[in-house]
Amino acid sequence: MQGYRLEPSGLEQVFEKLKSQSYEIIGPKLKDDAIVYDRLTRVKDLPIGLTDEQGPGYYRLKKRNDDAYFGYVLGPQSVKHYLHPPVFSLWQAKRTEDGFAIPKERESAPRYAFIGVRACELNAILIQDKVFLDSDYQDPVYLERRKNAFILAVNCTQAAPTCFCSSLGTGPKVEAGFDLLLTELINETEHYFVLETGSEKGQVFVKDVNLPAASEAELEAAQNRVKATEEQISKKLPTEGIKDLLYASYEHPHWDEIAERCLSCGNCTMVCPTCFCTTVDDVTSLTGDTAERVRRWDSCFTSDFSYIHGGSVRPSSKSRYRQWMTHKLASWQDQFGSLGCVGCGRCISWCPVGIDITAELEVFRQERGQSESN
Repeated sequence: MQGYRLEPSGLEQVFEKLKSQSYEIIGPKLKDDAIVYDRLTRVKDLPIGLTDEQGPGYYRLKKRNDDAYFGYVLGPQSVKHYLHPPVFSLWQAKRTEDGFAIPKERESAPRYAFIGVRACELNAILIQDKVFLDSDYQDPVYLERRKNAFILAVNCTQAAPTCFCSSLGTGPKVEAGFDLLLTELINETEHYFVLETGSEKGQVFVKDVNLPAASEAELEAAQNRVKATEEQISKKLPTEGIKDLLYASYEHPHWDEIAERCLSCGNCTMVCPTCFCTTVDDVTSLTGDTAERVRRWDSCFTSDFSYIHGGSVRPSSKSRYRQWMTHKLASWQDQFGSLGCVGCGRCISWCPVGIDITAELEVFRQERGQSESN
């Protein structure tokens, strides 16, 4: 493992270098009492000295006793907001003397530099790559944004009670999919980062900023910090036989118990870094001079999502939650060869009634085990 030592003051140099390469910097920022991804212009825009407390249906920020730059776990947003935007104009037509004209050329995709991306989020990007790119029908919006992206990832140095990434092999240590990687280290006398490279772009970047090599002790401290984070993760989601388990539980009465609590609000799909469902709206200006086709995020929890001629295929909360959970953990494997979950725990924290996907799955697993033993 080769690494470099980066002082907190040197992070501003990293920002300036990214801006000089025409990147728009997107990273964690305090907004509306949450840490979200937003545009950053300077290092001081980061949520310095803040951390989060999370639990089922619970998210709160509080002050840390140090000035950690990345001392929180996860906010409600992921970089999906920028690679697969919530609202996007597919095309627009404007009235002319001869009828309507549709511009043939689309604006160039933005060059995003994502700061502070965690291991689970990187794995979510790799999952969305399969959805949007690994087929004969690629999504051009996602493709251009993904191709232009620069990713500065961060190893998690603390975990929340809602995290279960270690069960899925998606964290807390960043393994792949990044250009640069930071591990933040704070002790009684020092505050610094260990920086690693993960791509050719990252290697060129480090050469340009001319950083000193990290010592063996600093590299070991970074590894130990991530190991300590993994030891904090207590929530589990066993994956062995998970697809067959859910397929066999299709008519299980526990779905009714979940439905009694579920509000069908769709929060879990909105905060999920892998959900990708969309719908299309055609809108016309009041004057009739312009018409536009807009793609926006949709959710399998809405009644209109599964509507076909004659009504909705999934009219109940029971059928919608079952569809979401079974797709995420079972049929996603049939479609894309992997789970559709990365264990970030957002769906637990941001569910208004605190439904925990790991706890609900455990009910099916335990009852299946009991029935097989009888």
